[in-house]
Amino acid sequence: MLSHNEIMQTIQMIDQQHLDVRTITMGISLLSCAHSDPEKACARIYDKITRSAEKLVVTGEEIEKEFGIPIVNKRISVTPVALVAAASETEDYVPFAKALDRAAKECGVNFIGGFSALVQKGMTEADRRLISAIPQALAETDIVCSSVNVGSTKAGIDMDAVALMGQTIKELAQRTAGRGGFGCAKLVVFCNAVEDNPFMAGAFHGVGEGERVINVGVSGPGVVHYALQSVKGEPFDVVAETIKKTAFRITRMGQLVAQEASRRLDTPFGIVDLSLAPTPAIGDSVARILEEMGLEVCGTHGTTAALALLNDAVKKGGVMASSSVGGLSGAFIPVSEDEGMIAAARSGALTIDKLEAMTCVCSVGLDMIAVPGDTPAETISAIIADEAAIGMVNSKTTAVRIIPAPGRKVGDMVEFGGLLGSAPVQAVHPFSSRDFVARGGRIPAPMQSLKN
Repeated sequence: MLSHNEIMQTIQMIDQQHLDVRTITMGISLLSCAHSDPEKACARIYDKITRSAEKLVVTGEEIEKEFGIPIVNKRISVTPVALVAAASETEDYVPFAKALDRAAKECGVNFIGGFSALVQKGMTEADRRLISAIPQALAETDIVCSSVNVGSTKAGIDMDAVALMGQTIKELAQRTAGRGGFGCAKLVVFCNAVEDNPFMAGAFHGVGEGERVINVGVSGPGVVHYALQSVKGEPFDVVAETIKKTAFRITRMGQLVAQEASRRLDTPFGIVDLSLAPTPAIGDSVARILEEMGLEVCGTHGTTAALALLNDAVKKGGVMASSSVGGLSGAFIPVSEDEGMIAAARSGALTIDKLEAMTCVCSVGLDMIAVPGDTPAETISAIIADEAAIGMVNSKTTAVRIIPAPGRKVGDMVEFGGLLGSAPVQAVHPFSSRDFVARGGRIPAPMQSLKN
């Protein structure tokens, strides 16, 4: 039973501190949709998604009204399409993306994820076809998101796939040049991708999941920032304990929404992902949390240590609150989606090198970063390889969502709008990685993989 004080605290968090349920995401298996005829496969995909998720949006809206808890997004994730399309006798996978787009729009959701391939150890012909389709597919659809997993602790890093993704990102940026390379904001390159992530653009419904599942992503940077204002000057163990207690309350709210959505949609409850996912709104920033710990500006010396404390405390608080914490659960640091990160990047304090160091201790990785449009594909591939190496060696999920903004140079701003915000174009190293990327092959799995 919630006490009166706990109820009032939750109301205050929602009204004044930007607490929200960032997303209710329904995962749907499309394995039963495979067919040798691609038109029949796409028809099956459309029918299954619209049948499974027809009440997702209205249910989310009902819960939002009844509980007074903002639910910002309703989303769908599906089985990696490369696995489903492999059965079809076609080399063109763009129609599969368009089928996803039509179905998602019919259901009224914000995004659908799963135009994906898992190539950490090698690529099938279906994987190659899907990756080659990504530029056209994401340029010609509105709400389809794509991801490619190029490495894992168990398998190592597929450098042929890494090289291919650098080229793919460049082509996608050119196809969406009129919107600042916006298509790249819908594409994530992973190492150690998880199967139950409710957040876009990296969500897909893993093959280890059931027929359908409800996953919820909760966000609360503003709540954590507000809580830390009451412990100014206190030692770090007090800071950690404060974050843990705050994360506990946020997670309990997320589980309540997830269980209610599960019941009403007659769909199993999967996980609550407690990730501090920021927005461009003032007061909803991960960077400002780090600065509240005593840093003059995010990116200065001490930032990585502060982020490590934050990420660990968030996870511990979430685990205390629920036995179904999953997804990524920690702190995201997407530059364009966090007003504090934008300010830090514009000031020069936050560079790509520092962001790479920070990704060693937080959720995901180099996220929503704009770079000059003339950045070579090999440089983008090398950035992906660096992030994948961090994930592989540390047995954690890392990712790259990078936008080589056509026609833009360092210091320019690229506007994406909405939750995607705006990003300052950041500098990359001018020195070539061409010969490194051209080697191809596979970086072997580390010793940490030998756990059997």
